[in-house]
Amino acid sequence: MGLYGLMTTSISGMSVQSDRMGTVADNIANVNTTGYKEATAEFATLVAEGHVASYVPGSVSTIARRAITHQGDLSYTTSPTDLAISGNGFFMVRSPSGTPFLTRAGSFISTNGELVNAAGFTLLGYDLQSGGSTSVVNSAAGLVPVGTTSLGLKASPTTSGMFNVNLPLDDAVSTSLPSANAAGAVYSGMTSVIAYDNLGHQYTLDVYSAKTGPNAWEMTVYNHDGAAAGGGFPYATGSQMTTQALTFDSATGKLVTPTTGKLSINIPNGATVNLDISKTSELAMAYTPVNIDSDGNPPSAVDRLEISNDGIVTAVYADGSRVDAFKIPLATVPSPDNLTAISGNVFATNKDSGDFQLGTANSGSVGKIVSAALEKSSVDLASELTTMVQAQRSYTANSKVFQTGTELLDVLVNLVR
Repeated sequence: MGLYGLMTTSISGMSVQSDRMGTVADNIANVNTTGYKEATAEFATLVAEGHVASYVPGSVSTIARRAITHQGDLSYTTSPTDLAISGNGFFMVRSPSGTPFLTRAGSFISTNGELVNAAGFTLLGYDLQSGGSTSVVNSAAGLVPVGTTSLGLKASPTTSGMFNVNLPLDDAVSTSLPSANAAGAVYSGMTSVIAYDNLGHQYTLDVYSAKTGPNAWEMTVYNHDGAAAGGGFPYATGSQMTTQALTFDSATGKLVTPTTGKLSINIPNGATVNLDISKTSELAMAYTPVNIDSDGNPPSAVDRLEISNDGIVTAVYADGSRVDAFKIPLATVPSPDNLTAISGNVFATNKDSGDFQLGTANSGSVGKIVSAALEKSSVDLASELTTMVQAQRSYTANSKVFQTGTELLDVLVNLVR
């Protein structure tokens, strides 16, 4: 090979240093890219075969690598849909064309009701409201876009509540019970409770308490919509919703019956509301509401999303109610550093990386999801600048070898003159 081999080897040296400079340029350009993993150029020798008594110069080749397992520092934000992974794992995302990929770039914002990151990839998860399966671990089947599109308005019927009052021990027995629904009904107290049906219609329940005998009372519930023009009795026909007899222990004033400690009310086009009255008492003091509350809500829109460390996405509605809507899985692969990098800061699996498996965040060897945080680029700017200087010097040295080879070749050519 001689001088030509010398020049060929130096050209390969300049070529690999050029590749090295390329990775440096890429890293520096992405020093502020969320979830970016730095690239490096590794070198491998290429040995030329020759006679045992002579040396034939070979060359060098480049092997590009990405430090995908390198954990970047976390930067905290004020947006709950900014997501970072602390530990092992990747988010499953979908390209605009529908192809699933892996990524660590979690800068998600709501776009058309779906969580989309800065590169335009949509976050995927399991729909908990429709019973989405989480048992398929090696496929993206069953994953849907995470967001508010499928949530819409929500109305929850009232199913339970608390109704605990003190009934005055020394009150006289009622001469006209509220359950008779007659004008001039006598009662010790009335408190209203709000309830909702399946469609979010609001019902105001008027709960009357009247003494029927020693340590004996009744609670009667009316639909307030049926009240007389001036309020109260008599209510319209069909307005009475339930009547419950109560008895108390004469020594302690605690409720004895009903033994269930429940006041059950059937809401039209709704559920059976079970009010807990177990703490209702009969003591020598005035009628006093102690704890009055009920669940359910009218139609309301999603106010915000909250995301836990294990990937549960909770929709918080304007009325304060909460619904677990999605579960974000994390994907792991046997050899993540061998993943194929795709434009948009995403990765695709290949035979070297192995296939992905989906798992639950913050369990086993899978990392946890950190809400209101982003994973910074793993690039160390100082190291990249140092590498750039080294590549420049090595490139210059190889060019000197090439220059020397051309000078020697000129000498050889001039010998025939």
